[in-house]
Amino acid sequence: MTFEYKTIEKPIENTLLKEKGSKFIGFAFPVTNEKELKNALEKIREEHPKATHHCYAFRMGLNGENYRANDDGEPSGSAGLPIYNQLLANEVTNILVIVVRYYGGTKLGVSGLVKTYKESAKITLEEAQIITRELETEVEIQFNFNQQNTIFTLLSKFDAKVLNFDANENCILTASLKLAQKENISEKLSEMQYVSFEFND
Repeated sequence: MTFEYKTIEKPIENTLLKEKGSKFIGFAFPVTNEKELKNALEKIREEHPKATHHCYAFRMGLNGENYRANDDGEPSGSAGLPIYNQLLANEVTNILVIVVRYYGGTKLGVSGLVKTYKESAKITLEEAQIITRELETEVEIQFNFNQQNTIFTLLSKFDAKVLNFDANENCILTASLKLAQKENISEKLSEMQYVSFEFND
């Protein structure tokens, strides 16, 4: 099972490539859901309302299973796909790359477009810091007040971060930890008396 994925650390904006008078401006955004994706696309459309084309490709999901390549009016397969292939080449997911084109009066032909969109996406990704993110999960644990120390010791052993803690007679605690540790911590919690827990993932 995979517990990590590669993506970019932060957005990259306005990489510029000129080809026969046309300007190609590249953008890359880390995105984890449809809402972030939509916001990023709208932001670029608002910033470049006069651009001839807004072509893009994205991959989301651990293995990039949610993906799309969009030519936005360029000949089929000449823009979105070359951008998408750069995402595959860099093995990144949870990412959106947009290439905005301002037409300069000279047609590039399909092969020229493929080459230029590919190059623009490549330059944009080269500027980005590609990082490995580990998947996390959240666990909610219920236990008796006098078990606090035991629970906190266990959580720190697994590098878990406490997100929320209600200290009453019956304590409820929410913590996030690396998905890779899920089975190990479950095993330890199951062995404890008066402790119940569940994962929210």
